[in-house]
Order: sequence, then C-alpha cells, then structure tokens
Amino acid sequence: MYHYIEDKVFLKDMKYLCSNIINQLVQLINNDSLMEVEAHLVGSGAKNLITQNSNEPIDLDYNLMIIDSEININNCREIKEYIRKQFNVILNKNGWNDCMDSTSVLTTEKRHFTKGNHTEFSIDLAIVFNDRNGCHRLIHEKTGVTAWDRYYWNSVPDSRNLFDKVADIKDEHLWDEVIDEYLEKKNMYLRRQDYNHPSFNVYVETVNQVFNKYFD
Repeated sequence: MYHYIEDKVFLKDMKYLCSNIINQLVQLINNDSLMEVEAHLVGSGAKNLITQNSNEPIDLDYNLMIIDSEININNCREIKEYIRKQFNVILNKNGWNDCMDSTSVLTTEKRHFTKGNHTEFSIDLAIVFNDRNGCHRLIHEKTGVTAWDRYYWNSVPDSRNLFDKVADIKDEHLWDEVIDEYLEKKNMYLRRQDYNHPSFNVYVETVNQVFNKYFD
C-alpha cells in the first residue's frame, strides 16, 4: 500500500537533484530556436505529497509545458523526438543514461544516493500544453512496428483552472483534506489493480473532488 515519505532530508536532496536536471533541459531548449518551454514538478511532488508503494522506487513527475513552438503543435512525433534527444543530452552530461520513451512520459533510469536514504528514484517527464479546455499530454501509442506508432494529444480530464482551484483550497486551509483524499485514492486504484491513473491524474481528481465539495 502507498504511504507518504517522511524523510525530509532525502526528499529535499532528491527534488534538488532532479529539478536541477530538468531546469538544465529547459535552458537547453529555450536557448534553441525551435521551442519555448517551462517545467513544473506536478501532482504529488509539487505539493509535498510524495508517496511510495511499500519499498518500491519513487517517481518524480514533471510536466514540460510547451509555451510556443516552431514545430507544428500537431506534429506530436517530431515534438517528442526533439525533446527526447535534448533530454538525453542533459542526462548524459550529468552522468545518467538515456531516457526511455514510454507511452505518456520520458522515463529516466533509477538512481539512489550512496549516503543516507538509499531509496531508488527516477524522473518521469510528460510533455504537455494548455489551452482553454485544460491540460493535454503527449501520448506515444506503440504498435510493435515503429512506423505504425501513433502520437497524439490526450486531454487530462477536468484539468481546466486547476491552479486556481488549488489556490482556493489552500486559502481556505483545506489542504489537509487533499492530503488524506489523495492517499486514499492512490490506494483505491492500487487495490483495483487499475494502472491507468498516473499520479498527476489522481492529483487532478482529488483537487476537483475537494473543490467541488466546498466551492461548487
């Protein structure tokens, strides 16, 4: 079952290391002429709701948000390949191996610190953009034949005005309810063996549930 990580020194060191790598990626892309991006540690990580399933490795979820692009926004294959190659440049520069291209994220190898807490961790980097309908994640649907793979934008359900909802919840000192409900939902999906709800989607679902309870 999922539980919250309470080792604050470990959390601080892990987030510092991973965020430094992601910030280097943002700088590399923004110094190029093809794309403007910004990155956010999202979902559980951004709000210090980092969970671990028993003793399994921890994933830190980042959204790489496209602000502007010379590449057609609908050319999802070219966008993901460009970002994947740039990410590998930064990873290799920092002594990490190339990332893996999974369905909805670029995933790094697992790492651990040699001193202190030895829990393994990795970076999951989703490519996203926002419009008036909310947040959209770039999906790479693999078929087994590379030429037939599909790349497309998938809408994150009910993600419109997410940041405003979070602000309202925190202003009313209701964040503890988000903390409790988020963990409950993570374990609910685990019990159901439902692996189609990544942490960010669970986070969005939790925020909406608490917001609708008090503000809708």
